[in-house]
Amino acid sequence: MGKVIAIEHLTLDGVMQAPGNPEEDLRGDFRHGGWASRHQDPAMQEVMSRHMTSAWSLLAGRTTYEQFAGYWPKQPPNPFSEALGRARKYVASTTLTEPLAWENSVLLGGDAADAVSRLKEEVPENLVVFGSGVLVRSLLSRDLVDTLVLLVYPLVLGSGRRLFPDSGSDLPAFRLVESTATGSGVITTVYRPAGR
Repeated sequence: MGKVIAIEHLTLDGVMQAPGNPEEDLRGDFRHGGWASRHQDPAMQEVMSRHMTSAWSLLAGRTTYEQFAGYWPKQPPNPFSEALGRARKYVASTTLTEPLAWENSVLLGGDAADAVSRLKEEVPENLVVFGSGVLVRSLLSRDLVDTLVLLVYPLVLGSGRRLFPDSGSDLPAFRLVESTATGSGVITTVYRPAGR
């Protein structure tokens, strides 16, 4: 049975939008893109790598999938882009149609949480999610996230899309199973669900 592992980069005020580069995600007139780049540290890669064993597939929402598909296949050979290229990619979207352009990509149609619930029963490998805030929120509301890896950066942006909604949602509780600080001040934490 597959496990869903969500790996999220967040600011202290919970913003997850566009950590990688200024043009990554301009929705809502967001102008702080690339906020994570100056805090990169090998210790962060270690934490993420531990959750991306040899048996994993990528699980993504439409926006993250399109950003990844437009970026990673065009990069010079490196371990991360090669791993993404080889991995099966499951895409939750009601607007995309098959065939998907990036190799090894499979469209999950219909309700995303229902599709992921079925997928967890069908596949043995871990399903790793990067970003994909809308998807992760829907999975959290249905208790479908097995591990939540948060990389919390020492900055406040004051605006931008956040992982957790402001109110109105019955989100699960979590228990901390791992926590480390990097030399650049990023706190990496690993949580598992602890009921409601």
